[in-house]
Amino acid sequence: MFTTRLISGILLVLAAVFLLYQGGISLFAASLAISVTGLYELYRVMKVERALPGLLGYLAVISYYILLWTGHEELVTFLAIAALMLLMTVYVVTFPCFGTEQITVAFFGIFYVGLMFSYLYQVRAMPDGKYLVWLIVLSSWGCDTCAYCAGILFGKHKLAPKLSPKKTIEGAVGGVLGAALLGGLYGAYFKHSMVDVMRPELIGAAACAIAAVISQIGDLAASAIKRNHDIKDYGHLIPGHGGILDRFDSMIFTAPAIYFAVRFLALM
Repeated sequence: MFTTRLISGILLVLAAVFLLYQGGISLFAASLAISVTGLYELYRVMKVERALPGLLGYLAVISYYILLWTGHEELVTFLAIAALMLLMTVYVVTFPCFGTEQITVAFFGIFYVGLMFSYLYQVRAMPDGKYLVWLIVLSSWGCDTCAYCAGILFGKHKLAPKLSPKKTIEGAVGGVLGAALLGGLYGAYFKHSMVDVMRPELIGAAACAIAAVISQIGDLAASAIKRNHDIKDYGHLIPGHGGILDRFDSMIFTAPAIYFAVRFLALM
């Protein structure tokens, strides 16, 4: 099991490095594929993965990516309203085939998996995006590693005992501080390579600290959904790691967090 997890983990890291370095259509296509696959995993929990609400969800996410690629993001609000109207129409016309929770999750998933994960591509497309996109990785996987180490060394107080008994407050703080340090060092190293980002060491540290807090919320949120529905993993697509949502649960939150943190901090 350990060997399988290690090999798939290495392959996953290599694929991530290649896609983030390449950017463009390669990263866009990968983000779309991951979003749709993750959405399928979420819908499978609610048993709508092949039902009409699920199909509408996939269509909405694909339509959103088309708007993103063609530069028509101003139509996203219209898309959201249209998706909600269609889902409610299905709910009414097919009643009582689907429960309220199934329709709600079908709509929720469009944003939770589809829209939020797309910010991985959007950060890469920003000015200096080829440098900024790595802050998503540092704040997500870096926070996980630092939180684990800090928890092992100093952990005493449970963070969410009923949801994740092994996570501690000390580990969470260590994860945030570690991510901030990594972001600051990263920004300082590439300081002279970035053109549009001023004070990259400060922005890197602050953005990673903000994203690290949100990353841990994302991780716990994904765990809460699994516990609510009594499942261990969302899927088995990645050997030894589970499904897309099991591996990218925190990155779903850190991608938009880094995007908006960088944009906000750049104005200060």
